[in-house]
Amino acid sequence: MSSDPRISIVIPVYNEEGILHASVVDLRERLAPLGWNYEIILAENGSKDRTVEIGEELSQKYNDPANGQVKIISMGEPNYGKAMKQGILLARGEMVICDEIDLCDADFHRRAIEILESGAADMVIGSKLVEGASDDRPMFRHLASMGYSSILRIMLGFRGTDTHGLKAFRRVALLDIVRACLVDKDVFASEFVIRADRGGIKMREIPVRVVEKRPPSINLFKRVPNVLKNVVKLTYAIRIRG
Repeated sequence: MSSDPRISIVIPVYNEEGILHASVVDLRERLAPLGWNYEIILAENGSKDRTVEIGEELSQKYNDPANGQVKIISMGEPNYGKAMKQGILLARGEMVICDEIDLCDADFHRRAIEILESGAADMVIGSKLVEGASDDRPMFRHLASMGYSSILRIMLGFRGTDTHGLKAFRRVALLDIVRACLVDKDVFASEFVIRADRGGIKMREIPVRVVEKRPPSINLFKRVPNVLKNVVKLTYAIRIRG
């Protein structure tokens, strides 16, 4: 009998010493009633605080493969996309959930897994912009998300509403697409979702509620130039290189 978990939850973390321990413990508590066989992979990338130390403490505390095992991997550089991609590639579950440490939305996890199990979709996107969603972050962050999605629709023909944040998928159906992604950093998640959409993967968006647990770990306005530069790279990677 295989000891592999059925569900892998991949969470990139960067300078999250303030909320990491409490978020992981709270997520485990809210997942417990579901009775899942799962693992949590903390994909650390270039933290300069105690994030790695706390992650290792969690890994030692929760090391039973049959009871929500926690693992930590480290990229050694601030690279969200690289961390997320590596976490997905190392995931062992039949189904993979890409989470955010400041979200950890167990209700999305439950709804998404139910959809995947039903066969209605191979990928589920938790959208903060679709009808029925609730975005309780500061208004400028909500507007930035809307603007970013609009750029993706114009430049890449994206047909959905959101690419960042929560997503869940059948690992076997999406693994080749993950490997095909060429751009990392802030736009890996966008490339992943857009390639899945263009590749004919059965996708479904469901509304989520986003509540900001702490200020962003990276200043939004400092991110904008790099994001725009990476969107150009993404456009080249998908439109030209294919």
